[in-house]
Amino acid sequence: MTTPIAELTDVHVVHKARSGGLLSRDHVYALTAATLTVAGGETVGVVGESGCGKSTLAKVLVGVQPPTSGTVSFRGDDLWTMRPAERRTAIGTRTGMIFQDPSTALNRRLSIRQILRDPLDVHRRGSVRERDDRVRELMSLVGLPKALADGLPGQLSGGQRQRVAIARALALEPDLVVADEPTSALDVSVRAQILNLLLDLKERLGLALVFVSHDIQTVRRMSDRVVTMYLGRIVEESPAEEILDRSRHPYTRALFSATPGLLDPIDPIPLAGPVPSATRPPSGCPFRTRCWKADEVCAEAMPDVSDVGSAGAAHRFRCFHPVGEGQSTHELVTQAAATAPATTPREHP
Repeated sequence: MTTPIAELTDVHVVHKARSGGLLSRDHVYALTAATLTVAGGETVGVVGESGCGKSTLAKVLVGVQPPTSGTVSFRGDDLWTMRPAERRTAIGTRTGMIFQDPSTALNRRLSIRQILRDPLDVHRRGSVRERDDRVRELMSLVGLPKALADGLPGQLSGGQRQRVAIARALALEPDLVVADEPTSALDVSVRAQILNLLLDLKERLGLALVFVSHDIQTVRRMSDRVVTMYLGRIVEESPAEEILDRSRHPYTRALFSATPGLLDPIDPIPLAGPVPSATRPPSGCPFRTRCWKADEVCAEAMPDVSDVGSAGAAHRFRCFHPVGEGQSTHELVTQAAATAPATTPREHP
């Protein structure tokens, strides 16, 4: 087997957060026991509610966020045992990141030419003439007219700014690109263009792509594998073609049931109660406080990973009481509605 491009092993990220008095501090459990591999040329989608740890996972993958514990490897090398200069080179030249809002991700005082040249200058890639040629190549690659090279980000449309951000992420020919909500700040009419551009570039350049988004249907269509996160934990990892009807974790089913469907509309699976705080997560399975299947066992320990995938198609989940294989979402809606407390307001993911 080939070495994965990126690999997380039991990664935890814990932040200190002040709450209340000057001496009072809480711990925010942003990422807990995350284990994930990303192979060359594949697209891994990451979905979950706001605050579930998607962006933290993305930052850990590209070495922006150091783990509190655990191992982050790139091409088999542990990023955080490298010397700082080696780590900067590995991260800067072999990974790229596309951020949510191009308006804030691009320096508004620099021209497009300078923005795209900056990674080449920092890492001294080629001669001056070769760098200028690379800038023109990058603009052509993402469909930007050459006439915009001397313009400023503020003079471009939102879609054009995101194309600049994509070109900058590709400047040093990385192996892995992480796109963190790359279309959420764009108009609906522009989103499809940017998504199609990302897919085209992935195929043409052989990139590994990690695509983080709230738009779970888009993630399903763009990805080879889909990772579901809840309260800082990866609770399920499934082939994209199985995520809608054959996912086994109750939260994954609830999450996808909340997406409107035109051909086969159903009611969302009702979930009782709010999302717990990341500073005081529940014992055992973090989803148990909202899950219609939860019992005393779920409060005692986090479930081990169950692997039901076939060869070459990983399908893993953490649940003591998984959804039955082949069980329809219509059945789950009925089950959840029957067990939901009548006095508790229902909340959809």
